[in-house]
Amino acid sequence: MTEKKTTKTVSSDCVVCGKPAEEKYKPFCSKRCADLDLGKWLNESYAIPASEPPEYLEDLEDEEEF
Repeated sequence: MTEKKTTKTVSSDCVVCGKPAEEKYKPFCSKRCADLDLGKWLNESYAIPASEPPEYLEDLEDEEEF
């Protein structure tokens, strides 16, 4: 009796819809999902949350203009 080892990795599913990823479009399942993800990048939907800079940095930026 032979056992098949099937290892499912995180990257084996489409990052947009969760369907199995196709090798041609990896990490996506189709051109549609790849285009949807590209649209999110172009619309700046993906962003890293940032905090406001400290006040002393804002003062330094203002002084550089003079």
